[in-house]
Order: sequence, then C-alpha cells, then structure tokens
Amino acid sequence: MPTYTHKYTPRRIVALGAAVIMVVLLSVTHPFSARAEMASLKQATGEMSIGRADAPITLDEYASLTCGHCARFHKDTLPEIKKKYVDTGKVRIVFHDFPLDGLAVGAVMIARCSGPDRFADFTDMLFQTQANWRDSKNPLNALIALARFYGLGGQDVNACLKNKDLLNFVQRNRDNASSAHAITSTPTFIVDGKKIEGAQPFDVFKTALDAALAAHGAT
Repeated sequence: MPTYTHKYTPRRIVALGAAVIMVVLLSVTHPFSARAEMASLKQATGEMSIGRADAPITLDEYASLTCGHCARFHKDTLPEIKKKYVDTGKVRIVFHDFPLDGLAVGAVMIARCSGPDRFADFTDMLFQTQANWRDSKNPLNALIALARFYGLGGQDVNACLKNKDLLNFVQRNRDNASSAHAITSTPTFIVDGKKIEGAQPFDVFKTALDAALAAHGAT
C-alpha cells in the first residue's frame, strides 16, 4: 500500500529555533541586495487563504513546503478543487504551516513575509519547483531568486528569517495543530470536522466536500 504522507516527529524538530534556520539557510552567501516591500509582522502572521470569506465550507490544509506528497497535491489535485469549488464560491481553503524540518520553516517564513496577497501564489510556485530549491546545495540562494518574483530582495529574506516573533508563530501553530487536531503527517486536511490524510486523489476530496455542502444545504 503506497504511502501518501510525510510523518511529523515532534522530538526531531520541536527544538528548532533561529540558530537552526541560520545553519540550514544562512550558511551560504547570496548575490542579491535589492530592498523590496515586505509584509509587516501583523500581515505575515495573518490568515493565509484563498476563496470567498463567506464560502459555506472551509477546507483546512496542513502542509510542509519540503514534503513531496504535499507538492503532488498542489500540482495534481488542488487545481481541480480550485476550479470546481473555490472559484465557484463554495469552498475557502485555509493554509496552515506544518513544517517538518528547518528548511521548511525558513521557506514558509519567507512566503509569509511576501504578504497575504502573494502567499498562495508563492507557496504554489515553491511546490511546483520544490526539487530545485529543496535539494539545492545553496538553498538560500535558490529561495532568494524565487522570492524576488514576489517582491522580496535578499536583505528582506535575511530580515524575515531573523524575525523571532514570526519564527515562534510558525512553530507554535505547528505544535498547536499537532496537539489540538492530532496532526501527525503531511499533508493533512480537515473539512467539516472530518480529517483527510495524505495526497489523496480528487475524488476523495469531491466526496468529502459534496457531503459537507449537502449537510449545510449549500449544494
């Protein structure tokens, strides 16, 4: 039976801090120094979502940017969900950070620093190009090159990664999800109180979303 998720091991990453991220990301030099507009801490720690705020159903996604199964969901399944449910106003998707390693922590911090209006596109691009930056010998260089397309220069990225308040926010959300919702792997989804684990095919989500819409009289 195939494995569709990446497991979360609290002992392995619960102690991640600014020093770990610096070792993982800031151990390389980068050629970019352009200054660009960066989201405020309030913006960076706000809800990251797509779809109408008053959509009858909310689909919560818990994912790690370095998770291959999460990337597969974003490439193969999410476009269909967007077309059938998000673009039609039936479903709002809320993205929750659940980084599995230090690189994922740094990547999602950078994505959040791009701001709520650019976060969804930025993370989608990170999933589409995951193998390139995740497996790069110089991950910071790779991430800065991508961040420039979303208004962030090298100095912005460095400042973002050094923001301890944002780091604590990301870690706290991950740990809260692990305890409050028993999230143990990525990707994991919750729709109408029901959990879907793994990069399941579109039909699995269709069944769950249609049932939730019917239960709320919003088919």
